[in-house]
Amino acid sequence: MKRSPNAIIISILSVFAFSACTASSPAEAETQPVTTAHATITTAETVTTGSEVSYMEICLEKLVEMPPEEILENREGVKYPEFEKFTYYSRTAERDTPVNVLLPTNYSEDKKYPVLYILHGYYDNEDWMARDIVHISTMLTNLVADGDAKEMIVVCPYIFCNKDMPYCTGMDTQNTLSYDNFINDLLTDLMPFIEENFSVATGRENTAITGFSMGGRESLFIGVSQPDRFGYVGSVCAAPGLTKGTGEPSMLEEDQLTFGDNKPELLLISAAQNDGVVGANPLKYKLIFSNNGDEFIWHSMSQTGHDHSSVTPHLYNLFRMVFQ
Repeated sequence: MKRSPNAIIISILSVFAFSACTASSPAEAETQPVTTAHATITTAETVTTGSEVSYMEICLEKLVEMPPEEILENREGVKYPEFEKFTYYSRTAERDTPVNVLLPTNYSEDKKYPVLYILHGYYDNEDWMARDIVHISTMLTNLVADGDAKEMIVVCPYIFCNKDMPYCTGMDTQNTLSYDNFINDLLTDLMPFIEENFSVATGRENTAITGFSMGGRESLFIGVSQPDRFGYVGSVCAAPGLTKGTGEPSMLEEDQLTFGDNKPELLLISAAQNDGVVGANPLKYKLIFSNNGDEFIWHSMSQTGHDHSSVTPHLYNLFRMVFQ
């Protein structure tokens, strides 16, 4: 779907600040020019009701490159919840599968909570996002206490899904397709498990998904494949191969990487300018979404790399944008 004639482009930077992402080595990256703190771009449908703005435009105003240091620190007298590990049976993988779940501090069965699914990258597992260095519990709890985020359930699953192989064995087509297969596990078994065992507010307006690296590829794939289930979609340092021309195995044609008429409330694409692993690949996804007329927020980070240092600021922005 092409952008409608009445689309507008909002840009908080006069140039794309992504040139450093194309560097093939740290030495090359150092030669790139220093850019502004953060770059954002979104295509948004014009609003016909005067001064009213879209939800995505409101979220754009919240965007920062990096979170304040104090939001990542434990506060005296505050109870911070811990991730709990559960096991569910995956009919797709035909085995018991682990998942980490973080409940709000004052979780109650008398209240319904929205759910955010956060997907790990290649070779990793459900514990990667649950590490203290990612700061999910501290950051989210502090944001909720400050009134800057909604209480939510955070789900960190194991996304390698192959009934013949229990874990990733290499970067090849078979293993990548096993990650792509997670969409079936998510819809058939994981989401029903979460909804049956926790007090969940259902519906796309209460369901979000994001991921890092391979998980970022999968969150985009799942978001555009199931737009009626996920109202908020994020991706950080997304791995290549989702569309033809961005590596193999490719899953979609370029014109299929779109939400069509069922747009999400939020699409946040984050990327590290000095990413020596996926390079400029997120920029390719950005341009495809733009060409297909999808509204999104672009978050470019000049101080981070292909690791938790990019995930934390992405989640800081996402926590403050979803379910509002």
